[in-house]
Order: sequence, then C-alpha cells, then structure tokens
Amino acid sequence: MAPSLLDLAPVMPVVVLEDASDAVPLAQALVAGGLPAIEVTLRTPVALDAIRAIAGAVPEAVVGAGTVITPDQVTETVAAGARFLVSPGWTDVLLAAMQTSGVPFLPGVSTTSEVVALLERGVTEMKFFPAEAAGGTAYLRSLAGPLPQARFCPTGGIGPGNATEYLSLPNVGCVGGTWMLPADAIAARDWGRVESLAREAAGLKTLRAQV
Repeated sequence: MAPSLLDLAPVMPVVVLEDASDAVPLAQALVAGGLPAIEVTLRTPVALDAIRAIAGAVPEAVVGAGTVITPDQVTETVAAGARFLVSPGWTDVLLAAMQTSGVPFLPGVSTTSEVVALLERGVTEMKFFPAEAAGGTAYLRSLAGPLPQARFCPTGGIGPGNATEYLSLPNVGCVGGTWMLPADAIAARDWGRVESLAREAAGLKTLRAQV
C-alpha cells in the first residue's frame, strides 16, 4: 500500500512559479533537501508547464497541483502529470471530480462542519486552511478529541517558528509552507540555498519524534 501523502515528509513546499524554466532545478533542490512532495499552485500562467516539466524530469519528486478549484483544473493538472491535488476549499462538484481523478487529494477545510461533511463522504485527509487565521494549533487540538479519524495538512501562516508545534499534534501529518522558497533565492536561482532550507525543514521530522 502506498504511503499517505501526509506521511511523505513533515513539510510540503507550496510553490508559486513565474518562470517555468525554474521548475526542474527548484524541484531537484527540494528533493535533494528531503522534501519530495511538492505542491505547485495554479496561481500563475506557467503552473501547468511547471508541473509537466517536474513530472517529466524529476521522477523522484511527487509533484502535485495546488489551488485547484474547478473540475476542469482537476482534469488538466492530472493530464499534466500531477500526482496529487490540493484545494483551498471544496464543494460537492469539486469533490466528485477529485474523487474520480485517480490521484490522492486534500480538500481544504476551516470549520468543524466541513470536516464532518467530508468524513460523511469517506474523506479522512484534508488541508486545514488558512491555518493561523482559522484558529491554528488550538483549533486543531480541539478537533482531535471528537474527530480523531480526520488528519490534516495545515497551511497558511506556518513557518519555522511554529511548524513544530503543529507537527506535535496527533491529527497533523505534515504542514505546508513557503519559507524554504524565499523570493530572493528563486530570483537569483540560488538552488543551493533552497536545498539547505529544505534540509532544515525536513529535519523537523526528527524534532517531531522527540516531542
């Protein structure tokens, strides 16, 4: 059985690319640093090309599509090579498309009712977004008691200063973030710095075991 998407690494980089030519070296740096699950968001026109490039040239990366909000995007991103899908929220129409996509997916939630609704539909792994604005670790800790079957990838406002606190929660599998992808490093194509920051983020797995 394939490992859960939430268990591939403690941190899932959330990538926003303006230049598709940066996709492959960026993914190689993240993988080398120990972060193989890479969410490429559909916030820029080059996102599909970036997913396609990573899927074709960096097989050790598990590349996915983020900010998926329509069934058409589900189809397009999977065709481009996305191996998982992430949405900021969900509807029944979007959920149906993700469920028939053939790849793992993390629908976004920020309320207890949304979590219960997904559990009713057989979905147990979700994105918690926007994590800090929606209640942060206190909110997720409160959900763990009544809804222990739900597991989350919190994203939004998470960085090296609070990631370990999230990862110490029993219902958090990994966190999403951008701190290992500083804009100036990408602009300078300083992939060595990205790799170093990725390695530090991957090291949170060891810290988590000690919590």
